[in-house]
Amino acid sequence: MAVDHIAVLDFGSQFAHLICRRIRSLSVYAELVPHDADPEELDGVKGIVLSGGPSSVYEDGSPRPHKGVFSMGVPVLGICYGHQLVIDRFGGQVRRANREYGSAELSVDGPADLLGGIGGSVRAWMSHGDEAERVPDGFEVIAHTADSAAAAIADEERRVYGIQFHPEVVHTERGTEILGNFALRICGARPDWKMDSFIEDQVGRLSGIEGGILCGLSGGVDSAVAAALLHRAVGEDLRCVFVDNGLLREGERAEAESLFESMGLPGVEIIDASARFLARLRGITDPEEKRRAVGDEFVRVFSEAAQSGRKCRWLAQGTLYPDVIESGSTRGPSAVIKSHHNVGGLPAKLDMGLVEPLRDLYKDEVRRVGALLGLPERVVSRHPFPGPGLSVRVIGEATPEKLAVARRASRIVEDELAAAGLYGSVWQAYAGVGEDRAVGVVGDARIHGRIVIVRIVESVDAMTADWSRIPHDVLERLSNRITNEVDGVAMVTYAISSKPPATIELE
Repeated sequence: MAVDHIAVLDFGSQFAHLICRRIRSLSVYAELVPHDADPEELDGVKGIVLSGGPSSVYEDGSPRPHKGVFSMGVPVLGICYGHQLVIDRFGGQVRRANREYGSAELSVDGPADLLGGIGGSVRAWMSHGDEAERVPDGFEVIAHTADSAAAAIADEERRVYGIQFHPEVVHTERGTEILGNFALRICGARPDWKMDSFIEDQVGRLSGIEGGILCGLSGGVDSAVAAALLHRAVGEDLRCVFVDNGLLREGERAEAESLFESMGLPGVEIIDASARFLARLRGITDPEEKRRAVGDEFVRVFSEAAQSGRKCRWLAQGTLYPDVIESGSTRGPSAVIKSHHNVGGLPAKLDMGLVEPLRDLYKDEVRRVGALLGLPERVVSRHPFPGPGLSVRVIGEATPEKLAVARRASRIVEDELAAAGLYGSVWQAYAGVGEDRAVGVVGDARIHGRIVIVRIVESVDAMTADWSRIPHDVLERLSNRITNEVDGVAMVTYAISSKPPATIELE
């Protein structure tokens, strides 16, 4: 069943993906597409959103939407840079202004469908250095702030809107309602983006695949949901392989085997490839090289497995939408945040076809799919674990010593959070280690030991995250346990950087 959807044109904003996420929370499908997508690519959309971005419309070479976008006859909403594109496109004027960054009081000036029902004023998040000097003919100002005289504009007849603030970030009060006014009221999109419908549609599509599918399992929620979905679609044509790459969490292999048995997956094969992965990573210190090396080695292992035993023409992965976005796999001005081993880490030439049934989903949507497929709660709610494993939780070369420290310390972090009843309330928690050392005292002896970095974050979709305000007594317990139980550790630190500017993993 085709669902109504909104296209979000990506002009390079760090918040662009959040527009999709907020609209999807209203059960309307939204997709991030290249900023220069032409009308043929956008055929059938119910509305178009122009995202923010770092450029200025008056600069030479600044990114622009296809000239036909505004004549498609569907509503258009410009946000921040997108707002300025609307002003410029319809004959207004944009100028350099004093930078407005942070929370501001947005005053609603008049009735408009876009701001309907949000009240006389709300707090809105600003992040811009340009502003409207002259509003185009046919538009009226529908909201302002102390520093932005035209913080929101509307041409109700042409159904074109521009807002200088960011409704997609949590700092904007009632921002989701504003996006809902656009998607549901103005665009008339039906709220039919449901995970049960997604399962039905995907099973129908996947059931037509022939030639055998090899699915790499990791024990995490993404690959488990992908496997369960594929099993429902193709049954015995699915062949599942679990690769022990030597970069796993403590006890992961045994837990994974127990999980696969409980899921009823057919004959999961276990491949111990730890020695070859560690050999492949030897001497590599650059994070992107590590990710590419792990991705390439995974493909080599899977390709070899596909040619032995029961032959498979297809490789299935648990790739998610954030993986695709962060790896820069969409055309446009967005920067590559980091290559994911299953996207940017894949070799250019792959001897197998690629099947990615979750590629369009955010993590919380994957969890809902897993619950609907009947996966155990311990799988659905399990913290994410990176495909490159512990290699991206150690800074620099992934040596056996550093991996052992990260593995044992991470288990302590998870155990202490579980004991305090906090494991389920945070998005991700682990301990990593870098190259730095610190002087410490253990058993009355001086050591020059490792510094362990504890990272605990809260998030919804992994695209943005905030550090978790863990009670001090819990931090004290896990710090004491790490320094007492993990050999060679002299100090434990707690990372309080959000994403952005940091990423969730260390590398």
